[in-house]
Amino acid sequence: MKKFLAIVKHEYRKIVLKWTFLLGTLLFPILGLGFAIVPAIIFSMKGETTRLVVIDRSGKIAERLKDNLSAERIREKARQAAANVYGELNASQEEKIRSGTSQLASGFEFVDFDAAGKTLDQIRQELNIRAASDQIDAYLIIPQDINDPGARFEFRSRKAGDFVANDSIKDALNEAVRSQRLADANIDESKLAAINRSISFESKSISERGEEKDGDSLFIASLVIGMMIYISLTVYGQVIMGAVVEEKETRIAEILFSSARPFELMLGKLVGVGLAGLTQLGIWAGSLAGMGIFLSTQAEMAPFLESVPKITPLMLVYFLLYFLAGYFTYAAIFALIGSMVTTVQEGGQFAFPPIMIMLIGFYFGFAVVRDPNSELSFWVSMSPFFAPLTMPIRILAETPPICQIMLSLLINALAIAGLVWLTGRVYRVGMLMYGKRATIPEVLKWIKQA
Repeated sequence: MKKFLAIVKHEYRKIVLKWTFLLGTLLFPILGLGFAIVPAIIFSMKGETTRLVVIDRSGKIAERLKDNLSAERIREKARQAAANVYGELNASQEEKIRSGTSQLASGFEFVDFDAAGKTLDQIRQELNIRAASDQIDAYLIIPQDINDPGARFEFRSRKAGDFVANDSIKDALNEAVRSQRLADANIDESKLAAINRSISFESKSISERGEEKDGDSLFIASLVIGMMIYISLTVYGQVIMGAVVEEKETRIAEILFSSARPFELMLGKLVGVGLAGLTQLGIWAGSLAGMGIFLSTQAEMAPFLESVPKITPLMLVYFLLYFLAGYFTYAAIFALIGSMVTTVQEGGQFAFPPIMIMLIGFYFGFAVVRDPNSELSFWVSMSPFFAPLTMPIRILAETPPICQIMLSLLINALAIAGLVWLTGRVYRVGMLMYGKRATIPEVLKWIKQA
């Protein structure tokens, strides 16, 4: 037992005390925070004003277009869109909409241009010269007959990559043309807008206990949990394989086998690396919890936090058990691969199938979110290779009966026992074999040996 604990301690310290472990552990929450915050910062930044010339050959659209791009009109459209999603808006949300729309509306400056007596080609040529000399940024030419199916609305811009401004102009132009067509057809625009007004649609799932859960947030939370488990299993499974191959290449295994039994050595390696994985996963979970506590102090985040699925202490226990089940399942497979090959490059080739199996399990998680109580969800949450990824998602979406969870854990425990036994049989012989990769008949012979 003392030798086993010494091996566990050695493997744990060898991973946790490396600067790469600290860097990877800290980078994950920082990168996750960056993916959430950086897009918001980018879209909230106020860009340079777009100097726009509008040539309205129909004489009907320009004023409507300018009105649609005004701060008041953009703010009203944004407020209506937000109200359709969140219902009644609070003061903080109203202020955010006001700030965001003001930045967007202030991004346009309409420049006058005298097009009287000039042909279309002359207008294009003069405007292109002005754009090239940085006098304007873009121009829009509206055709004479806006109802002609073949009519083209020509928009040219020096900021072709500014998709926010370009899409805003396109949407405002479409709305202006639509309004003019309604006016030409003597149709009351306000009545038609009231008829076409979108409904306020709220979608939530209902649990067997009658509790309501937000479907979108449930999907995101399930995706985050599944991704964390998938990344951890992939990384630490390959760490196990790399450590086994390294000991085999350097022939340290011969020395280690003289002081500890092969099975004891292999199991100590699995447990030590597993504890390192738990440490990293615990830091990530703590980072998410700390971020949640911080966001809970922000009043504007209250509507979002209310929709986040509630994770109970019992759920955390289940998540831990299934992480351990997944780790020992795939760590045993990767250790088996490491015992059979002679180099890390060969191991990388054989590591592809278990990684693909994990990826398939991750994809099955999407089906589990859609219907946690379906037959497919039941069977994939029982399978030893898929359950570590699918059952935590199923528990979060709709906690199954305790008997199903216990059955799933029992099946996974038996599978782990079988895999560890199988790996131990291969490990004790394969670690002392050098020069060539083991063949399948040789591996079967090692397994049968007493």
